[in-house]
Amino acid sequence: MIRRLHHNAYRCRSSERRGRSTRLLGLRLAGTLEIKETKSGRATETLHTFYELGDGSYLAFFEAPDMPFEFKAQHDYDLHIALEVDAGTLQDMLAKGKKAGIETRGVSDHEFIHSIYSETRTAT
Repeated sequence: MIRRLHHNAYRCRSSERRGRSTRLLGLRLAGTLEIKETKSGRATETLHTFYELGDGSYLAFFEAPDMPFEFKAQHDYDLHIALEVDAGTLQDMLAKGKKAGIETRGVSDHEFIHSIYSETRTAT
């Protein structure tokens, strides 16, 4: 039986930049893995970072500069991470994003959820 999501991993250009974004959200860096060799024996220089959410699950990121990856421009609704918070935290995060100079939009009422949106893309 599947109990819950352990982590969701995303490719990133810069673990340092992802770290700044996740700290802005108040997420704790729970662990890092420096991967020098894959299980199939291929040499690599990959950094895998895990940021803990309140329910014990994680957002994770892979920085793998030695492995080509095309970061494509996408619509903001194509790829996104949605985190559940209470109404007060939603308002706090909206203000915090704007204060940090991050393009932050909302609050959007979707009838069953309320959302804010922030731009976290890195330039190509």
